[in-house]
Amino acid sequence: MKMRILLPLCVLLGLLLVACGKTEVSVNTNSSASPATKASPASTPATVASTAGEKIGVPECDEFIAAYDACVSSKVPEVARAQFKASIEQWRTSWRKLADNPATKASLAQACKQSAEQARVSMKSYNCTF
Repeated sequence: MKMRILLPLCVLLGLLLVACGKTEVSVNTNSSASPATKASPASTPATVASTAGEKIGVPECDEFIAAYDACVSSKVPEVARAQFKASIEQWRTSWRKLADNPATKASLAQACKQSAEQARVSMKSYNCTF
């Protein structure tokens, strides 16, 4: 009974974090910084790409994360994108743990469906359809 409440609650809290997160970006335009101290833009996508292909093992979750990631990558403005990507990674991590547990794996598909429905509503402002 507790797991039936805990999983949707975790999903809801994750969505609330995404929806209510603060999006601030500070850009360093100081050209006097040495190339060694500047962040390499090529290093960031490599980190994201290493986890982007990892599957949960539950088709509903894998399809939702792929669609959500595609929407975020193509339609969310760059300044807010990092926040959404962090949420994707949180989902992946927590859902992978739930999928590894046979006692919670059965309820995970329903939780992913609920997350997808909630994301459809919250991502309409970005013209995302999934």
